[in-house]
Amino acid sequence: MIFFDNVSKFYNHNSVALKDVTLKIRPKEFVAVVGSSGAGKTTFLKLLIREEEPSRGKIFLDGSEISDIARGNLHVLRRRIGTIFQDYKLLPSKTAYENVAFAMEAAGKSDEEIDEDVPQSLEIVGLRDKMHNFPHQLSGGEKQRVAIARAIVNRPDVILADEPTGNLDPINTWEIIKLLQKINELGTTVVFASHDKEVINMINKRVVVLDKGMVVSDKENGKYLV
Repeated sequence: MIFFDNVSKFYNHNSVALKDVTLKIRPKEFVAVVGSSGAGKTTFLKLLIREEEPSRGKIFLDGSEISDIARGNLHVLRRRIGTIFQDYKLLPSKTAYENVAFAMEAAGKSDEEIDEDVPQSLEIVGLRDKMHNFPHQLSGGEKQRVAIARAIVNRPDVILADEPTGNLDPINTWEIIKLLQKINELGTTVVFASHDKEVINMINKRVVVLDKGMVVSDKENGKYLV
């Protein structure tokens, strides 16, 4: 379980990214965190992987406060949390296979594990036949699916998706949504950050609305009406 306990993040006196956020996300839940640009969505995700530290309050993952994790052990936390970004963040000089394998190499996995798990992850996202293609040979939707394969290859407990459909057309957007729903149905918690009302309403899951860093709505099977 993820638990934000009265968490605030201030960058300076005039910049409040999050304010007094108390929120629980249950294991295997799919949660959409929504709001306009600057509402605090990306800060929320960065706090979860310790790219940022809270100004006050505490954040827990399965009962352990993540601020207590030593810097040298942050790789253990981040191995449990896969991340997906709007701009894919693929390495252009590596093939789809190599991009996914790189995540396993960074986690210290063996060559045997990589040889077995990378093709499986690419199969899940429907790209096994393009594992030897470079990013410039892939469409935007295919690049995002490679990014998803990379995020799931180490079997994380949680997937954080930060505006993952922001650069995609409606058809590819729907394909990515269905893929994330499939991953969630297989038992992975998904936290999906977006400002897109149509995308959020398409998902039809729990919706947490942020506005000026504060939670202003939290509804099961909600709609984003702002």
